[in-house]
Amino acid sequence: MIEIKVPAIGESITEVTLLKWTKKDGEYVDRDEVIAELESEKATFEVNAEQAGSLKRIAQEGDTLLIGSVLAHIDETATKPEAAAPVSAAPVAEIKKVEPVKPEAVASTAAVLSVPNDIKATPVASAIIADKKVDPTTITPSGFGGKIMKNDVMEAIAHPGKKAFAGQELFTRNVRQEKMSNLRKTISRRLVEAKNTTAMLTTFNEVDMTRIMDIRKTYKDKFKESHGVNLGFMSFFAKACAIALSEWPAVNAYIDGDQLVYHDYADISIAVSTPRGLTVPVMRNVESMSMADVERKVVELAGKARDNKLTMEELQGGTFTITNGGVFGSLLSTPIINIPQSGILGMHKIQERPMAINGQVVIRPMMYLALSYDHRVVDGRESVSFLVRVKELLESPELLLIGKDPVKSLLEL
Repeated sequence: MIEIKVPAIGESITEVTLLKWTKKDGEYVDRDEVIAELESEKATFEVNAEQAGSLKRIAQEGDTLLIGSVLAHIDETATKPEAAAPVSAAPVAEIKKVEPVKPEAVASTAAVLSVPNDIKATPVASAIIADKKVDPTTITPSGFGGKIMKNDVMEAIAHPGKKAFAGQELFTRNVRQEKMSNLRKTISRRLVEAKNTTAMLTTFNEVDMTRIMDIRKTYKDKFKESHGVNLGFMSFFAKACAIALSEWPAVNAYIDGDQLVYHDYADISIAVSTPRGLTVPVMRNVESMSMADVERKVVELAGKARDNKLTMEELQGGTFTITNGGVFGSLLSTPIINIPQSGILGMHKIQERPMAINGQVVIRPMMYLALSYDHRVVDGRESVSFLVRVKELLESPELLLIGKDPVKSLLEL
């Protein structure tokens, strides 16, 4: 009998939560086959079978387990079951006694057939729907598996046009309680810690996205053909931030005790929303990456975040963070710093607005930008200048190539 224990996944992590078993109790598992998913305060990860054999589950889903505690046993002496024999396709003829059809059954069947196939209802409910010509889609089902009951039809008839939103019960007073996951606890703790331990301030600006949108429209097909990935907005913002961070290093620094730690590289964290909570995987050395490299890395990290495949290394060590609330429709927000970092850039929804340009009112696709920063490390001049520089780089994307205006570079200005 082999013991499967909770593995050590980080120096600061002492306990995990068993999210779910992927194999049943007593089921035969092969070596290295995934048997369970665990969640730590930073990420989720899988547990594999160390040997082939019969699985004996010890812990229950939802249990909080200490590192090193026994998760399951595997009986390696168990025999692997043979594959089930294929079922013969030839049907066996049976002689059944034909029962006379009752009139009530005919009426009930006729009523059921009047309800669309994708709508489930009891015979009585179906009969009422057919008799009263009630639209089944306006009825909120309360039966098991979404089945329409008699009372559901009577409620729809008594209150025509009244339907519970998204299938919710009308006039409900129900209250649900759910245990907070380790990931949600960590998010809560870190957000409160950021608010309480940093001198956080936010500065705002806006960027005209016309040039970037024109570039994407013109080159998106060639870019996809050449690099195998779509040309998104994140590559422009990540590269712009990398250049601005090199010019304003305080935004790329953080406090360690009584020391200020500066970085000569840009490890940019990107905030990714997942069903289990917010994660911030890190792109390393963005200043050295190409646009295609950034886009590929964004797709890779976002996919891993959604599938709970991120490693501890991919979640640690960022020096600056970018978060995009615009994908959810946010027009403006004040993002919270991802400690111990000193800065976070908030992207928002692109919205057409009337802008005054050269004395003329024109419609331009505009995006509000928000930079939250730790005022203990970053002064007002540095934060505002950083954001203005990001705006300049985004509105003139050719500056991303060498960081300077080509004409000024030519004239050595």
